[in-house]
Amino acid sequence: MHDWAIIVHGGAKTIDPALHARNRGGCRAAAAAGATVLRYGGCAVAAVEAAIRVLEDDDIFNAGFGSVLNADGEVEMDAAIMDGRDLSVGGVTGVRRIRNPIAAARMILPARPVLLAAEGAERFVAGQGMALCDPAGMIAPGRMASEYAKAHDTVGCVAIDAQGHVASGTSTGGLPGKHPGRIGDSPLPGCGLYADDGVGGVSLSGDGEMIIRATVAAHIMRALRSQPPCAAAGTGLDEMARVGGDAGAILIDRRGRFGIAHNSDHFAVGLHAARLAEPLGAVHRRELERPELEGLLDG
Repeated sequence: MHDWAIIVHGGAKTIDPALHARNRGGCRAAAAAGATVLRYGGCAVAAVEAAIRVLEDDDIFNAGFGSVLNADGEVEMDAAIMDGRDLSVGGVTGVRRIRNPIAAARMILPARPVLLAAEGAERFVAGQGMALCDPAGMIAPGRMASEYAKAHDTVGCVAIDAQGHVASGTSTGGLPGKHPGRIGDSPLPGCGLYADDGVGGVSLSGDGEMIIRATVAAHIMRALRSQPPCAAAGTGLDEMARVGGDAGAILIDRRGRFGIAHNSDHFAVGLHAARLAEPLGAVHRRELERPELEGLLDG
């Protein structure tokens, strides 16, 4: 048996001090939800879905119900989940009628397609029994204020279960005012996420176009084969220096150790593990320099 662990992020961004507590609390609640799955023997994929659902339902985050609006004043959401057992991936992009896009991504996980878009993705999950919602019902009241929307970014999660299996996931509403149909890094394996039982898993947030150009998740996974988690995360972000942009990365290696790195002002995170008494939340990496994380959070 393996010690389980889970880490979530609420976005690499600048967070208004008035919203620090909500970001910490939301990430802590998401980590707690995923930890409940793991504590009772659930798999890493289920834990990732459970955690990200919490973030999608909290309108402080740019995912699910909290998603920002595109240039047409509509919500378009992306999400993906990856299973490190067999490298299977399920993703959706440009969906408007799915309350929890991460649940849709998990439905696609065992199917032949890796990534389904817009109406095609909605038709697929409806055929699997998922109820679709009214697109207007996905617009949270706070999303009508552009100054509020600009403070929000992608959410994600990485987990390792008691069997040593790893999974990672992402969910996002994308950029505020984006061109309709724009796709960022979040649903793309090797860019916004990756998971491999033999190495670990990673989930990113930040400037999506730049993360895609630098294939940041792929660089982090390669570095994780020879470097401890925080160093590997930093190595991946260093690749972005070629193209610019802010980003943050969370990861768990195959030994269950956490890694966190970000070059943004803040990076909202939450984490929990079998050896911790309770989940922890933070809005900056340095807040997690705590005695109880010795041996769990390297560097």
